[in-house]
Amino acid sequence: MPLAQEQPDFRYVPSGVDALGRVTINGRQFAASVVIGSEQLIEHWRPRCVSNLEPADLEPLFALQPAVILLGTGARHAFPAAAVMAAALTRGIGFEPMDNAAAARTFAVLAGERRRVVAAFLIDADGNGSAPRQ
Repeated sequence: MPLAQEQPDFRYVPSGVDALGRVTINGRQFAASVVIGSEQLIEHWRPRCVSNLEPADLEPLFALQPAVILLGTGARHAFPAAAVMAAALTRGIGFEPMDNAAAARTFAVLAGERRRVVAAFLIDADGNGSAPRQ
């Protein structure tokens, strides 16, 4: 029985996350933090780990006009500082921190539903970042 892979209606498709939290998008593995919307890709996003994420780092994400931001916090789930979460929530934007693998899966589902979603993946492949907040 032949199987056909359904092609998504969005341009950027996360397809995998390795043990270090590096994300594969459209067949390309990213070893530095990256942001995707359904039609946008922002490479070399400044923060590398949740402990150095600042409210100002969310400005490029806000420019994409999302209804919800999925924050991939690396290989493990962690919470950013309250000020970071408040920066999104005070604008009426949903904000969900989760590990990179969960963020990739959730992005694919929400983008497939044509929701205005942005996924920001924190990637510190060198392991030099501070330990995440729990």
